Amino acid sequence: MSGAVSASLEDLTAARAGDAAALQRVLVVSRQNLRRYAEYHCQINDAEDAVQESLLLVSRRIGDLRAVEAFASWLFRIVKRECNRLKRGLRRLAGEAISEDLLPPLRFEPVELGHDVARALETLPAHYRQILLLRDLEGMTIEELAAYLALTPQATKSRLHRARTLAREYLRDDPTLP
Repeated sequence: MSGAVSASLEDLTAARAGDAAALQRVLVVSRQNLRRYAEYHCQINDAEDAVQESLLLVSRRIGDLRAVEAFASWLFRIVKRECNRLKRGLRRLAGEAISEDLLPPLRFEPVELGHDVARALETLPAHYRQILLLRDLEGMTIEELAAYLALTPQATKSRLHRARTLAREYLRDDPTLP
């Protein structure tokens, strides 16, 4: 289990079995780490909502967790999915794309890395760049991508794989990168 979420295996096992006190301890221990993670993946105003919704979902579905060792990754996937759901909901509510000047993205990576990734994306053909941005920045699922791009799920996965491979090759072969 990841050190980021340090709920004990005993509490996780008891919570899966229906122990309310153990579940409460697991949620309390997990909350701060989830908040930090959500602040990175959500719009700043949505982080607390994503954490609350995620903790609620975890409290309802912890019995479905197959292996307690997978709790940390399961928990973080739930928060990331919730952040993406909130982003999509905000865009639908407004009926248009969210302008970057209204809600600036949180950036924790070095500026140079962002420039390198932007250059890599610029080298890609438009259809590869589009699928990467929709999947990795917008958080669309394979099914959503397939419907949006009018492709089969298999073709969508293939195109996404090829786009990532091309971007990796560019980043690997760029002589200006360390």
